[in-house]
Amino acid sequence: MSVCIGVVGPCAAGKTTLVAKLKALGYNVRHIAQEHSYVPSMWKRIANPDILIYLDVNYSNTLIRKNLNWTFQEYEEQLRRLAHARQHADLIVDTNGLAEEEVLQMVINFIENWKKDR
Repeated sequence: MSVCIGVVGPCAAGKTTLVAKLKALGYNVRHIAQEHSYVPSMWKRIANPDILIYLDVNYSNTLIRKNLNWTFQEYEEQLRRLAHARQHADLIVDTNGLAEEEVLQMVINFIENWKKDR
């Protein structure tokens, strides 16, 4: 069963890393840059995924992970832009304090259980 998976979240949440790891394992996954769109449902227009995964990260970790030069207000704006996607996400993963492999395993477990239930 081919499942389309979309991944959204604020900058430095781990989207690029997760997408690359899932693709390497053969999953049909799309990195959706919803955080840069003013259109609330852009995630659906871009990919219309069967499974929507939201990766969450707090402001202080965005600064550490990517050495971003942005304000808390800019971070909050991304969260506002992502609110619709977060509300419709099938899985929300708080990546704060998790290793890349832990996030990957949580997501794979969710996807495989989702497929079993279909």
